[in-house]
Amino acid sequence: MPESPYTVSDVMTHTVVAIGSEAPFKQIVELLDQWKVSAVPVLAGEGRAVGVVSEADLLAKEEFRGAPGDDPVMPAKAGAVSAGELMSTPAITVHADASLAQAARIMARRHVKRLPVVDAVGILQGVVSRSDLLKVFLRDDGEIAQEIRRNVLGQLPVTTPLTVEVTEGVVTLGSSLPDRSLAPVVARAVRAVEGVVDIRLDLTHR
Repeated sequence: MPESPYTVSDVMTHTVVAIGSEAPFKQIVELLDQWKVSAVPVLAGEGRAVGVVSEADLLAKEEFRGAPGDDPVMPAKAGAVSAGELMSTPAITVHADASLAQAARIMARRHVKRLPVVDAVGILQGVVSRSDLLKVFLRDDGEIAQEIRRNVLGQLPVTTPLTVEVTEGVVTLGSSLPDRSLAPVVARAVRAVEGVVDIRLDLTHR
C-alpha cells in the first residue's frame, strides 16, 4: 500500500454503477439492491456526473404513499418516476487527488455517504464511500511502525533513538527528547500517518 498521505484515488472504487437521467424508478431500486450501494451517480453526455439518486430520494414515494395528490407538503420526488426527476443536483463530488481528510469533511458537512470522483471537467472516474475512507485503518501495525521510523523519526534533529510500538493502530513512542518542544511536533507528524488510531507519548526530558 502507498505511504501517507493517501489520496482518494488510493481507496476509491473504480468500477461504478451509474445511470442516465431517463432510468426508471424501479430500475434504480433494482440496481441499489443488486450492487448493495446506497446511491448511484446520474450521468449525462460523455459521462459527466450531473446528479445523484440516493435511497433518501427514493423513499419519498413510500413516505407519502396514499397522500392526496394536492397535498401541499408532498415533495415533487414523491411523484417522480425517473432519475432526472429524483436526483439531487448538482452532484456533490470530489477529485481523485483530494486527501482522505478532505473527502471525509465533504461527506460530514453535506451529510452524504458516497461521493462521485470526477476529473477536472466532471467526467466520472469512480466513487468513494465512507467504508473506502476507513480502509486505511486496515494497514498492518508493522507497516505503520516502519513508516513512522523512516519518515517521521528519521527526519528529527535528534540523536537519541525513539522506540516505536504499534498495537491495533495505537502508536506508543518511548525514550527521551533533548527538547520538550519537539514532543507536539512528533505527535502531530505521527498522527498524520494513515492508519494511526491514537498515539501514546512516553517522552521524558533528558
